Order: sequence, then structure tokens, then C-alpha cells
Amino acid sequence: MQYNELGAIPDSEVQGGSGNPAYTAALAVLDADMAQYVHDNTDDEFTHQNFLNAYLASKGADTANLEPFRTLPGSTATGSSGILRLTNLMQLTLDTSWWTRYRSSTHNPDLDPNFTFPQAIPTLAAGQHTAIPRTDDDTKDPNFLQAIANTAGFHFPTIEQGGNGLYPSMAKRATSVEVRTLSLRQAAARRGNRFTGRVASTFFRRGTFPTENHTPIEARQRRHGIVQQNLEGDLQRPIFTAAFITIPRGRPMNRSLQFVIFERKWQ
Repeated sequence: MQYNELGAIPDSEVQGGSGNPAYTAALAVLDADMAQYVHDNTDDEFTHQNFLNAYLASKGADTANLEPFRTLPGSTATGSSGILRLTNLMQLTLDTSWWTRYRSSTHNPDLDPNFTFPQAIPTLAAGQHTAIPRTDDDTKDPNFLQAIANTAGFHFPTIEQGGNGLYPSMAKRATSVEVRTLSLRQAAARRGNRFTGRVASTFFRRGTFPTENHTPIEARQRRHGIVQQNLEGDLQRPIFTAAFITIPRGRPMNRSLQFVIFERKWQ
């Protein structure tokens, strides 16, 4: 929601915020469709929330309400609604090992959980970094603002890949077939989003973040190793991968689910 308020397309579909043109332009440097992605992803998240609460209510269970936890101050930059937040996007420490983990042809985290995959951007994994302009002062230096947008560009897929693993983990613990199906369906919504991988690729083509001095590991690996930008993460995994593929909205389960298996032979 915070990303949508500052860097997406303000309209009636997703309420809150009025946009920050400077930040939106910095995100567009990563991909011209970024504002549309942020808008649609936010809209999708609200449909997920509404669908899951409606499902709980249909079973006679209490619905989830996180409003009591909305206590964190957010950005005061132009475009922000100024409401209190559930999460803090202004002090992020990002684990970027997902980039190397999903592109390794020799190690699989499921089969070798003790292997430590290197950080794609080591400095993002240390310290705290803002992914949105905290105040209008953050938008005055174009280089610093671009560094903020670039941090967001890596935060987006960090969220997506985390959700991609979370829902299948929850599904394994479900005792209800219906709940298990819903969990896998939500995972498919994450899995189907390939956009963010292209965004992260931008940094490897350029080799660095401006101002913040965040540099991808070993420049010589960028085009010929595990951080090669045009590799599809799913097809680099040395194991059979299965996923329920569906659209990221609350739809009738029986008609929208498809089961697709991708095969990748061992190297």
C-alpha cells in the first residue's frame, strides 16, 4: 500500500495516496511498467485479503483484522496518505541470496539446506536502507532517489519469492483438502509473477547502484554465472518442480486450477 501511494497509478481501484511523480519516475527507470505493476499487485493483495476473510466468514470463523497493529509512522513525502503503517519500508535489510539460490545449477536449497548462497547485493544485506522517500528531502538528489527506487526494485522480488515458499509450506501443514488447495492457489499467484525478476536484472546490466555503492557480486559472474540476467529462475532448479497455476484473484477453485509440471534434468 505504501508503494502504491507513492509510486503507482493513483485511481479509484486502490484507495490511498496521490502519487509522488519523482519517485514514480525513478521506479520507471527500472521498468516502464513499474507503476502499473505496483498498482495491480496492490489491487491483487486486497482481493486476496477480501477473499480469505470471506472464506473464514463462510466457515463461521473469526475474520482477520490487523488494524490494531497499525502503529508505525510512515513516509511524509508528497503522495503519502500519512496514515500509520503495519510495516516499515524505511529501514530495510534485504536478503538477496534468493537471486543466486534460484539460479544455481549445482545446489538446491531443498536438498542441501546447509549450503549458504551468496548475496547478490552484499551491502543490501547489511545496515538499513529506505525503499521509499521518507520526506520530500529524499527526492531532491536524483542519484539518492534512484538508489531508493533500486532498493525497492530488489525488495519487490524478495517479497514475491518469500510468498512463493510460504504458501506451499503452509499447505503441507493443512489437514483440510480445501484449505490446502487455497494455499497452493495463493502460491501460484506469487509464482506467476515474472516481472520482478526483470526489474532485478537491471542492476546486473549496470553493475551498481548510484550513490549507495551497492555492487553485485563478482562482475565477471554477471553474464556467465548464477547472476546472469536472462535466466529464468524456475528452469534453473536441478529438480522436478510442480505448481498450481492460476490467476492472482479470488476465483472459483475448481475451474481456475491447472497442474503443470516442469522438468529440469540434473547437471
